[in-house]
Amino acid sequence: MTADAPSPPPPRRSRPVRVAEAIKDWVVEQGLQPGDRLPGEAELMARFGMSKGTVREAMRLLQAQGLVATKTGPGGGSFVGEVSRERANALLANYFYFRDVTIADIYALRILLEPELAAGLAGQLTEAQLGDLERIMEGYATPAADAEEERRQHVASLAFHARLADFGENELLGYFIGFMARILTDLTVYKRLYATPNHDLWQRGRDHQIALIAALRAGEAGTAREVMKSHMEMARALMEDQEAEVMKRFIAE
Repeated sequence: MTADAPSPPPPRRSRPVRVAEAIKDWVVEQGLQPGDRLPGEAELMARFGMSKGTVREAMRLLQAQGLVATKTGPGGGSFVGEVSRERANALLANYFYFRDVTIADIYALRILLEPELAAGLAGQLTEAQLGDLERIMEGYATPAADAEEERRQHVASLAFHARLADFGENELLGYFIGFMARILTDLTVYKRLYATPNHDLWQRGRDHQIALIAALRAGEAGTAREVMKSHMEMARALMEDQEAEVMKRFIAE
């Protein structure tokens, strides 16, 4: 293909896919909310000018995506569904399943995003929310004594960051930070990065989180940003060292 040759047209989508997209657009235009009833099959056929089979397949596609829920019996029918965060995480995790996502990839994003989240939350959290973070930290108040406890502490420490992300007003930012904590948890377990307790990571990570909570409570946005950035940079270095140590043991074995 020469530089001047036109790009091939995108593949044509099937009728059920086009109808599914049209139904989603219609739901948005009508301002429907999760739980609202959708029109019946005959009305959808008339509205979109499609056969019964095409409409049914379109609805099955939307149901598989979690955007349509069906109920049987009295009062049954099709309703606008709501995709849960857990389902969205699972679908996105499936996308990355066969891709080589590394510790470095994840921390490159965490270093960019999490300090800004922390700065934005400084002085905005209630004592109840700060208490939630402190209760999570109770799960790793002392260094791990064995590999299993190290694993639990890794997971709890990442839950701290996911919970902090829940408190932000920016839904998109909060979602991606929470998702990164989720896949980092999976990588930590899958690669057995907890096989040898790392007291340095535990101590420095916990000290950072204590300092972060103090800055959040005091409303010191600049300090919160710097503490979180330092925490992320430290965690990246130590986690990469941990990963290298695990690979060294694997090769030796």
